[in-house]
Amino acid sequence: MTSPFAAALASGRPLVLDGGMSNQLEAAGYDLSDGLWSARLLAEAPGAITEAHLAYFEAGADVAITASYQATFEAFGRCGIDRDRAAELMALSVELARDAARRARTDRPLWVAASAGPYGAMLADGSEYRGRYGLTRDELERFHRPRLEVLAAARPDVLALETVPDADEAAALLRAVRGLGVPAWLSYTVAGGRTRAGQPLEEAFAPAADADEVVAVGVNCCVPEDVPGAVETAARVTGKPVVAYPNSGETWDAGTRSWRGRSSFAPERVRSWQASGARLIGGCCRVGPGTIASVAGALAVG
Repeated sequence: MTSPFAAALASGRPLVLDGGMSNQLEAAGYDLSDGLWSARLLAEAPGAITEAHLAYFEAGADVAITASYQATFEAFGRCGIDRDRAAELMALSVELARDAARRARTDRPLWVAASAGPYGAMLADGSEYRGRYGLTRDELERFHRPRLEVLAAARPDVLALETVPDADEAAALLRAVRGLGVPAWLSYTVAGGRTRAGQPLEEAFAPAADADEVVAVGVNCCVPEDVPGAVETAARVTGKPVVAYPNSGETWDAGTRSWRGRSSFAPERVRSWQASGARLIGGCCRVGPGTIASVAGALAVG
């Protein structure tokens, strides 16, 4: 798909992604313990989301990922928000990121990626790290398509189909983005050389090779140690630019809704990811502006 964002990827210069939205909002004092997570602040404190995006832009990020990861009609409905208002909030997520880009003190191009999390994110029970929901591909496509239509209509630069745990859900997402007129990247959450649902990455990445809407493919919200092999496999199997934004290396405990362990994210590693084919590089959960600044610095050296 030809678009300014795809052209930027083709230029060869890596684009720096932002880091975790939730940790930045929590650092500002917001409680994100309910099922909507950061999407709740689209309704209650949209200015805080803009400030979080701005912090990452000013740290050196080229791309902001919107606060719509868990923004679905179903999740909003459980909180008493009707479909019209839910659609407004999804579209607002894109505008908040655009506002941050306008306010950022930089002359470099800045981009907005509209986040669409997996079905498991809506369940808010850790299912995005397991997959295998018991739904058919058709059912998953029917779940994803309406909110993707809303996000695409808000005109982001790219759709971030992210933290996908299962190749079957990825297939549904690839069908759901057809005809929307906005490019997309497809990003799995992985464990070793497999998706969280257990499929080999060679098989999981393969359908994206022939999907015209997909301009990049890769991994996110995995431990940093799983990135090098995944980047190499994604580049080899698809021939497309690769996206890589792992979490800090800590482990999410869905029962206590807390992170455990220590960070293993080392910004100096990103040069090797770039050499293997990564063109969109940043961080996910528990990776903050300071680390993104180090990532931007490391990539600038190259």
